[in-house]
Amino acid sequence: MGAFLNKPETKKYNESGEGNGLRYGVASMQGWRVEMEDAHHAQLTLNGTLSDWSYFAVFDGHAGARVSAHCAENLLECILQTEEFRREDIAEAIRTGFLDLDKKMSELPELSNGKEKSGSTAVCAFVSPEQIYIANCGDSRAVLARGGIPIFATRDHKPELPSEKSRIVKAGGSVMIQRVNGSLAVSRALGDYQYKRLSNRGPCEQLVSPEPEVFLHERSEAEDEFMVLACDGVWDVMSNDALCAYVHSLLQLTDDLVAITNQVIDTCLYKGSKDNMSIVLVVFPAAPKPNPEAQKADKELDETLRQRVTALIESRGCEEDCEEFSWVLKQLMQENIPGLPPGGGLAAKQALLDQIYREFYPDHVDSSERFNCEDLADSN
Repeated sequence: MGAFLNKPETKKYNESGEGNGLRYGVASMQGWRVEMEDAHHAQLTLNGTLSDWSYFAVFDGHAGARVSAHCAENLLECILQTEEFRREDIAEAIRTGFLDLDKKMSELPELSNGKEKSGSTAVCAFVSPEQIYIANCGDSRAVLARGGIPIFATRDHKPELPSEKSRIVKAGGSVMIQRVNGSLAVSRALGDYQYKRLSNRGPCEQLVSPEPEVFLHERSEAEDEFMVLACDGVWDVMSNDALCAYVHSLLQLTDDLVAITNQVIDTCLYKGSKDNMSIVLVVFPAAPKPNPEAQKADKELDETLRQRVTALIESRGCEEDCEEFSWVLKQLMQENIPGLPPGGGLAAKQALLDQIYREFYPDHVDSSERFNCEDLADSN
């Protein structure tokens, strides 16, 4: 299967914490890829006078994990050490920190010899008591939600964007099949030094730029609900609107942020993501709380699905396992089942459907290893 495994690696890495009026949860999963190339950093309290500041970041590596791992370990410190940060020019400090890290990293022996060709996108956020600074480089994305609706999202840096394409062409490159020189799917990244070899151009004028876009958001204690930072393995199958609606609904069922982030990436797997997946969920005081009405409705939905799967199996009779389960999913997708999780849909309950089906057929293999709801929808 080339760059893919025969079945996904679904073991997850989790992390969580609470402080500075924030709660966060992390989930990452290798998925179908042959290697885990994502990395992340979550730190609730910064050193010294910045004890009421927090930092979160996600890094999506490609062509190897070396650069993403190095960025996760060093980007924060590169930003904090800048003269701009000491002057409290935070936006410019973040930009300078990205450029400094990219330059220092290029001088590492394992990267300067040209043998290591990995690169990484990056999205990070500094949360202070009054503000949120968000920066992205590449197509990892941050979204901020109020009322379950995205009010802000970073812009993915894709080669076909006019401003990105203009820089690429001026640097002597081309955009083919929406990729830099027909190869790289992002137009900004850390690392990727084979695209940064023009000695007569600055670091932000290369085929691939390490420059982040930096955004400032004024916090609203009464309205800000949560922020999501995630790699494109999540965004490939979930829109901003869908993911915010989904997380909003999950927060009404549980306050376990690890359980929520695990549920999100499991749903993305069922929706057909073939990439590594990493998500950092940062929850603010105005986020919805678990409530009995939502929990009751979720249990009723589970019972409805149990009854429908049971009825479908009994109406179909015993057939070959894979064909039978795919038929059950197709039938459910054609029904108007009320109460499915917003943004998640039937994929949000596919693990439950596997469990129910396995009660009838104990040898049933988890459907995420064979097909997903979107595959079935496309076949109809």
